[in-house]
Amino acid sequence: MPATCSACGASPAALRRPKTGHALCRACFLAAFEEETHQAIVAGRLFRPGETVAIGASGGKDSTVLAYLLQLLDQRHGYGLRLLLLSVDEGIAGYRDASLAAVRRHQRRSGLPLHVVSYRQLYGWSMDRIARHLGPRNNCTFCGVFRRQALDRGALLMGADKIATGHNADDVAETVLMNFLRGDVGRLRRGAGAGPAGEGAVPRCKPLRHAYEKEIVLYAYFQGLDYFSTECVYAPQAYRGYARALLKELEAARPSAVADLGHSRERLSLRSDLRMPARGTCQRCGYVASQPLNRICQVPMVDSGSELIESHGAQSVAEKKKHFSS
Repeated sequence: MPATCSACGASPAALRRPKTGHALCRACFLAAFEEETHQAIVAGRLFRPGETVAIGASGGKDSTVLAYLLQLLDQRHGYGLRLLLLSVDEGIAGYRDASLAAVRRHQRRSGLPLHVVSYRQLYGWSMDRIARHLGPRNNCTFCGVFRRQALDRGALLMGADKIATGHNADDVAETVLMNFLRGDVGRLRRGAGAGPAGEGAVPRCKPLRHAYEKEIVLYAYFQGLDYFSTECVYAPQAYRGYARALLKELEAARPSAVADLGHSRERLSLRSDLRMPARGTCQRCGYVASQPLNRICQVPMVDSGSELIESHGAQSVAEKKKHFSS
């Protein structure tokens, strides 16, 4: 006999929540997921009325669900936000074109303004071109730096006060594992909260940081959301993939492991005896860097004889803000 929903007690259960183990019907699951996201936004004081929020839209499940939820909750609870979609075209053939098509389909459905910035537009080269020079390793490390700066610059161009990203509980747990495996305990304190963090020129927040990846997939399925699910062609070589595989094994043995790792990071962040790694600014472009030159400005050094443009990092952050606001 099918289980009955543990929330309403009337309808047959459609799923058992990976996060809590509760058997819920479709309606009760959707209501619970939406309310939990709302409570995370309120508790973290993520937004203020009148703010312009750029949603980092990749076309994947996380950013698609985030965009849908923020629009829904803004209308329901009166956050008073101006929501925008911001996408980054890295220039990865056979991958990004299809994901951007999913973003555009969501844009037509939601009516939210969309702005796309590209590596070629910002830096003068594509990720495919960089990968050919770097070889099979470290592509994700470089791309992560490029993408963070591209989101900053796109958000400045759009006049956004904050950037909301679709990072979920699994993403946070993977990052914790990676830092533990690297022995980089001090870095666990960085970005431990859900609220706005000053990681770049525009503060960022993660409204879905407590949401399990499996539940995001279920929410997208029940709401009939259209998203792109193919993995990036460079991802199989990424170190994060090993942390992800380990996390899945831990979750199979103990479902709460995903949330526990996120909470451990928050508790560690409160310790005063953990030494944070030095964080400075790039000598060339002025963006965040732990070395004299950040990854973007190191690219011309990797291939000094090529046509890669060195002048893209010359402007300081202040100059870029002035340029984008003019």
